[in-house]
Parts: sequence; C-alpha cells; structure tokens
Amino acid sequence: MKENRKPKTRPYRSTLDNALWSFREILREAPIAFLLLALAVPLNVCLAYTEVYLPSLAVAEVTAQASLARMASRIGPVIALMLVSSVLLTFFGRLSENYLSIYTFRQSVKIERKSMTCFFQNYESKDIRDLSDRAARATQLWNGVCPISDVPLRSLKLIENFLCYLLFGSVISFVSPLLAPILTIAPAVNWFCARAYRNWEYAHRDRWTDIDRRLWYVQGETADFRAGKDIRIYGMAGWLRQVYSDLCGQRAFWNRQMAWRSFLSRIADLVVILLRDGAAYALLIKMTLEGELTVDRFLLYFSAISMFAAFIGNIMTEWNGIRSTSLAVCDFRRYLDLPEQDGTGEADADDHLHSAPEIALEHVSFRYKDAGTDTLTDLSLTLKPGEKVALVGLNGAGKTTLVKLLCGLYLPTEGDIRINGVSARKFRRNDYYRLFAPVFQDVQTGFFSLAETVSGQIGTGTDFDRAEQCLKLAGLGEKLASLPQGIHTKLDKQLYEDGIALSGGEAQKLMLARALYKDAPILVLDEPTAYLDPIAENQIYLQYQEMTQGKTSLFISHRLASTQFCDRILYLKDGRIAEEGTHHDLIALGGEYASLYEKQSCWYREDYEESGSNPYTESGEGDIQP
Repeated sequence: MKENRKPKTRPYRSTLDNALWSFREILREAPIAFLLLALAVPLNVCLAYTEVYLPSLAVAEVTAQASLARMASRIGPVIALMLVSSVLLTFFGRLSENYLSIYTFRQSVKIERKSMTCFFQNYESKDIRDLSDRAARATQLWNGVCPISDVPLRSLKLIENFLCYLLFGSVISFVSPLLAPILTIAPAVNWFCARAYRNWEYAHRDRWTDIDRRLWYVQGETADFRAGKDIRIYGMAGWLRQVYSDLCGQRAFWNRQMAWRSFLSRIADLVVILLRDGAAYALLIKMTLEGELTVDRFLLYFSAISMFAAFIGNIMTEWNGIRSTSLAVCDFRRYLDLPEQDGTGEADADDHLHSAPEIALEHVSFRYKDAGTDTLTDLSLTLKPGEKVALVGLNGAGKTTLVKLLCGLYLPTEGDIRINGVSARKFRRNDYYRLFAPVFQDVQTGFFSLAETVSGQIGTGTDFDRAEQCLKLAGLGEKLASLPQGIHTKLDKQLYEDGIALSGGEAQKLMLARALYKDAPILVLDEPTAYLDPIAENQIYLQYQEMTQGKTSLFISHRLASTQFCDRILYLKDGRIAEEGTHHDLIALGGEYASLYEKQSCWYREDYEESGSNPYTESGEGDIQP
C-alpha cells in the first residue's frame, strides 16, 4: 500500500514512565486493587518454589526410607502452604477483578470528560478525533486485554517473575555457576524480534485507526433508523455493503501484516527455547549418569531449570506485553494532556452578566489548519450594548467561523476579541461561555425530556415553569399542548416507548428555547430558522424583540427578508465586511446585498401568492417586511 505520510516511531512516554504513572493512578483510583495485586506477588513466588521443591522432597524421603510420620511432618507443611497460597490467590484474584473494573471505568470517564471539555478548535481536527478513538480503546477490552489496567498488572507480574528468576537462578547455580547467565543471555534474540514487531505496530497504528473509524461510522449509519428512509428509497444498501466490504478488506490486509510479523517473531522464540533448554537438560543427564547428582537432586534441578527457563520467558513476555500496552497508554495520556487553551483568569464573567455588553473585534484574522488562505481577514467590528446585528453573505463567506470565534470555540490567528473592553483571552474558557447563548446550525437533541433539554439539568435542577415559558416563546406552545406528558415528554424513540421524534424545525425551536432559558447577555443565532417554513419563521421574528430585550445579539441568516428587524446588517464576503448599514441603506446602495435580496424576494412573493397567505407585507419600496 502507498505510504502517504511518515510514520511516527517515538512513543509519547517511555514504558517505565507509563508503568510508574499506572501505579500512581491505580493507587489513587483503586488502592484496594493495588494492594490485592501486590499481595499476590509473594504468594505466587512461594507457590512456584513449593511446586518444584515438593516432588524433590518426596523422592528424597522415599529413597531414604523415612517413616510415614517423618514424611507427614516434612511434606505436610509444604502441602498446607501450597493449599493456603492457592486459596488466597483465588480469593485475591476475584476481588481484584472487581476493583480493577472500577478503575477502568473511572479512566474511561476521564476520556469522555476530556472529549466534552477539550478545546473545540483542537477537537475538530481529524488527528485529534483519531487520537480520541485510540485513547478510548485503551480503556476497552480488545483480544482479552485492556491496556489501561494491563500495564500495572503486567508490571507486578514482571516483578513477580523477576523474583522467581533470582530464586531459581540461585538454585541452578549449584549445578554450574555459568548455567544461569547462559540461559539468561539466550533470549536476547527473542527480545529484539519482539521489539521490532512492536515498533512496526506502533509506527503504522494510524492506518488501521482510520479504517476502524470508517467502519464504525458505516455501522452506526446503517443502524440509525433516521437513515433508514434514505437507504431504502435511494437503494443505498448495496453501496453501503460495498463500502463496508472494501473497508473490511483494508482492515484484513493490516491484520495479515500483523499476524505474519508476529508469527516470524514467535518462530525465532521457539528456536532459541529448543537450543537453550536442550543444552541445559543434556548437562543434567550427563551429571546424573556420572553420579554427580542424586535422583532427588536431579529432579529438583531439572524442575528448577524448567521453571527458570519459563520465568525468563515470562519476563520477556511480560516486558513485551507492557511495551505493547504501554503504546496504547501513550495515546491515552497524550489525549488527556492536550492543552486546554484556557484564559488567564484575570477577568470574571460575573462582571458582564447583568447587562448587554459591548463586543469589539479588533483586526481579527483566522485561518484553518493547513489552509492556504485566511477565512477571516483583518476584521474590525463593534457591537454596541443591546444592538441587534445581522450577519449575511454567501456560503463560505466566514459567517459561522466568526460565530465560533466570538463564542470562544476558536482562537483568532491574529487580533483580539473584547467584551466591554476586556480581552476574551483573560477569561477562563468555561467562564467565558457563560456570556453566550448560541443557537447553531447543527441540532443535537439527546434523549432527555423537553424540559431537561431546555435547562441542561436533570430532575429537580430544572425550573419547569421557566422552561415551559421559553418553549412557548420559541414557538413550541401548540406542540406542548398536543403531548400528554407536556414538557416531561422524552425525546428518543429508540430508548423510550413513549418517546417522540421532533422534526427539523421543531428541534431548532427547542434549541432556541434552550438559549432563552440560559438568559446569557449575548444571544447568537446562526441560521436559527433554517428548517422552518416562512410563516413559522415570521412568527419567530415577531417575538424576536422580546427574546433579545436587554441583550446584545448577532443574527445569521441566508434569508435576507428576515434581517430587517435588526439595527444593522453586515454583508460578509471573502472574510471581510463588504457592505454595512440598515436594510433600507443597503437596498438604496444597490450593491450585492440589494441584488441578492431582490432575487430572494421574488421567491417569497411567488410562494405566498400560491398559498394565499402572506405573513409579510410589501412596503412602498417593494421590500418584503415582517
């Protein structure tokens, strides 16, 4: 496959750093789990040694023709110790699983919290969204492994196996002082093979992350009943199956690549094991045949060498496992460490909440990442306290970008935004958000009740009377009257048997009610009536004066007939203010605004003549007005 970009090969954090971080996290989030896992280490070491020592002890007692009483007194305590260790290990294991699941859940909550609070300009980037997916996968079970809990588990297992390595290395050193070093050096080949595989996997992880995201997207769309109509009417099922099949083929290609490289690394591992263990066992057999070892000593050393070799393998396995899952933890930590782009905190939103503020944009420019030109260029603009300003222009003029800058979702590439003379950079971001009540183009309703959606609160945190008033003011009064449960009606039909699905226009009105409920001093409406018919749109505008009373407001619309209630209209073109003035000023100017308005007004007249109902009246100038 074609290489499109240079892979990143250096992890965000080292394996040791991730292991220490994991210990700190689990001690803070689930200390009992850490205690249980730590207690299992000496118990496993004890059990491993007794399993090797018991057969040798039994053979020694039998060959010495010891009495049953002597055998019981020497073998019995060892068996009892093994039994107690096994019972405790089982008990600790079951308990630690429960506490580890709590730890994993708390780490997954951190990912969700970060996704909801991450600086929007960063989160909008595809690279960050891909990183978010990988970070979330670090808290999930994949192929029986959950990376976020696997690192501390494997780290303790590594310590356990190293202690056993020292213990059994001491035992086999009585056979030959060189035996332990030789058996230790041999697995170096395995380590390098496994390391090469891990580095390859990390360097190419972006490839299958992108494919997985596309697969999940297709799965989600086909499972969403809202897309069911389009899939059936437009015959999209075959196309979606083909897209899914192609993506599965791409994923299978990378799965084969990973499987083949993993297989090669395991082949090298098996060859080294055969050579290493074969030589050690040959030495023991030779020493026994020559009379240098008794039968019980042979059995002890034979088992010890087997265990020693196994623990070397376990050390390599655990270390490689830590290295592998550590890469996923790197994504987790990198995502949580993303900069918040927060303000200095010198300014307090409380000082600006009680009256309509003045908003000033001073030489503001903005350019999207990797874009060749600015979307907004050297824009200077002042919204006076309580002023109602309309922002109009063709698609791509920069209207929505300007709204996102104003609301603090983006940071200007150049210039500054000031609220009552105070730079927006001096507000803490969450504090700054309190100043704005926006209604964006994209509508997301969730699965709460109407009242909870309006208030953003669950249960008793909602002022139901106020929520109902805002819903009616936003034009949903008739809808509420038709619902048996009124404002307590749930929104999602997939989760609630008696839930409802709102039309696009109704959902927009609901978002408008939410903005009114927030009662922020700055109201921003970005195409708030895009899904409404002209009559419903007019009803909203007739109430606009009441909605914006005591507020500074910015209104964006493609329908120029709806801008006349504003104090001032700004016509944006190519990221600059091309025309400015009242509706009548711009009509008299005869520029691009007037030309666009004339084209749209013809459509309004034709629609109303056909319907026989015209909420707009014509002025002497031929303008359509509310």
